Amino acid sequence: MDDQTCTVDQLKDQIRCFVQERDWEQFHTPKDLAIGLAIEAAEVLEHFRFQSETEIAAKLAEEASLKDIGHELADVLYFVLLMCDRFGLDAATTLREKLAISAARYPVAQARGNNRKYTQLPHKES
Repeated sequence: MDDQTCTVDQLKDQIRCFVQERDWEQFHTPKDLAIGLAIEAAEVLEHFRFQSETEIAAKLAEEASLKDIGHELADVLYFVLLMCDRFGLDAATTLREKLAISAARYPVAQARGNNRKYTQLPHKES
């Protein structure tokens, strides 16, 4: 399975099975899941810390480094999907809702090419 053939629900099922086989549900409190997510996200950051843009580009061109970064991203995705599953959240619906909120906060006319937070965007008169 790959991104073209796998559903979010199938990924959640794989994670659920993985966790159940190891009897890890008992360790998956909301607090501990959130901590796990933050730790895994920090491990992604480690690949880029104190690196220049040139060094990062070189690292991303190396297959082994890219694979390592991908595995860290997979750990982040694991925790995101596990949390969605545990909390009864539909990941696709939640993402779609959040994108709609972000689209309203970041209208194309004000946000295009601008990396400011929505509260700092220039407001254009209608």
